[in-house]
Amino acid sequence: MGKKIYVSVINDLSTDQRVHKICSSLHEDGHEIVLVGRRLSNSAPIDRDYHTKRMRLLFTKGALFYASFNFRLFFFLLFRRMDVLYANDLDTLLANYLVSRIKRKPLIYDSHECFTEVPELEGRKFAKGMWLKIERWIFPKLKHVYTVNDSIASFYQDRYNMRPKVMRNIPHMLKELPNVSHEQLGLPTDKHILILQGSGINVDRGGEELLEALALLDNCVLLIVGSGDVIDSLKTRAQEDDLQGKVIFKDRMPYTEMMKYTVCADLGVTLDKPSNLNYKFSLPNKIFDYISAGIPILSSDLPELRKVIENYEVGVICPSHDIQDIASCIQNFLKDKEKLDICRSNTANARAELSWNNEVSDLKAVMKDIGKN
Repeated sequence: MGKKIYVSVINDLSTDQRVHKICSSLHEDGHEIVLVGRRLSNSAPIDRDYHTKRMRLLFTKGALFYASFNFRLFFFLLFRRMDVLYANDLDTLLANYLVSRIKRKPLIYDSHECFTEVPELEGRKFAKGMWLKIERWIFPKLKHVYTVNDSIASFYQDRYNMRPKVMRNIPHMLKELPNVSHEQLGLPTDKHILILQGSGINVDRGGEELLEALALLDNCVLLIVGSGDVIDSLKTRAQEDDLQGKVIFKDRMPYTEMMKYTVCADLGVTLDKPSNLNYKFSLPNKIFDYISAGIPILSSDLPELRKVIENYEVGVICPSHDIQDIASCIQNFLKDKEKLDICRSNTANARAELSWNNEVSDLKAVMKDIGKN
């Protein structure tokens, strides 16, 4: 018999593919899903097969935002009938945990990152300390915990002597690549197209170094699709003479639209830096999008990225974030037609093996059994 599951996330629901995939998978499995998030002034309309609820908040950032969100979420959940609570990330955990204790309902916690190690908390001792207190209080008491890769699972095991299960954020691989031309998308046909995509094109994600490397290359155009806190500075840099006509920016867009651009690229780039534990252990969604689109990958040397790229032989690892190193890696990779063809061919094998259905199978089994005892 299906269960009524309230899933909480602090974003506006529009672009969170991991949460959408989980909700859709559980909905298809016969469960009733209610996804709860927040409404922003620019939130796009959403149409899902499951129920959604967006809460409008007075505050949009800082301590008052997080406090008001959890306060609203607590009372919203407290007066709803549910069988299971599902909290995404530490910023939704407190309200969900309190309601689960009061109502004696099972709670699943999905940690998308090492939340207390995000760069936004660096140098902010009070804020980091508060989040650590919440995590240290609640995490050891949890029974059902998931995270996005083995490195983060090991991090939590070392910290709390409890290893979360791993459910990687693998997209639904494209069964057929979009049939779209460069001309239809307004992309040049006489240059190599590089793509950097994602909703977290932020500081220490390698975007700045990639633009500087691009300035050293004569035969490449960089397509940046998405959003992040360095986009404005990248746009400013792209207007300078040595990058004129070399960078195309596209705002974040629905996944199916974004993938039309991705399949037209010659090389997918991911250059996160190991500047903090969260970035060091990251396994960005974009790497699976690149594989799904059938394009080779140029990656920084992070453990989870290296594991995927070497296991499936779908790209090359750049040894450093030195601008000349990045430029040389791009140039040498694009010149090596045999290597490029091998990597493109291997993405087909990777697509066949990497499956969201495989990743979500344990959660589905747990959801069927949870609450029986």
